[in-house]
Amino acid sequence: MYFAALLARTEDGWEASDTELDDVETLSDLADLAREASPDEDTVLVLIEQEDAWFGVVRVDGEEDPRIYVSDAAAAARSSYGEILLTDELLGRDPGDDATDLDALDLDGTEDGESDDDDGADGDDDAAAGPGESAVPHGPVGDAEVLEDLGVSEKELRSMSGDAVGEIAEALGASEVLETVR
Repeated sequence: MYFAALLARTEDGWEASDTELDDVETLSDLADLAREASPDEDTVLVLIEQEDAWFGVVRVDGEEDPRIYVSDAAAAARSSYGEILLTDELLGRDPGDDATDLDALDLDGTEDGESDDDDGADGDDDAAAGPGESAVPHGPVGDAEVLEDLGVSEKELRSMSGDAVGEIAEALGASEVLETVR
């Protein structure tokens, strides 16, 4: 089970809203959603959590590029919401890596459902998928200082587990507003 919330920093403190991520397909979509939550270009945090498996923080400050932290990249990679956060840049991959994977595919005309088991195409597919999966590290990735200026140190962020979203909200003084959307 997932939980996702937006925390928007305003003059009066933090405002929380739950968010539906079904229509979000890319990090750009997620950043746009965050920007809509704060018309004054204040800081907006997107907090995503999957039951004790992983959590992610996306920070959007106005029109700046989003800053991302993911607690466990390997766990997030197995999640549709996690995949949104695990950009090539975050994982240290060149954006062109996808093109390399496409070149490695054996597109010999049998992809329309015809069986051609003799040529080992299944092995080729595994080889093409393997490097992408191995590039996803077990453990945290991203900007662990994403909340440093808001009072959550890198060490604190890296040590969070369980209800990390709740711990972050508590550290920010936003636990009451977060509870309104849980």
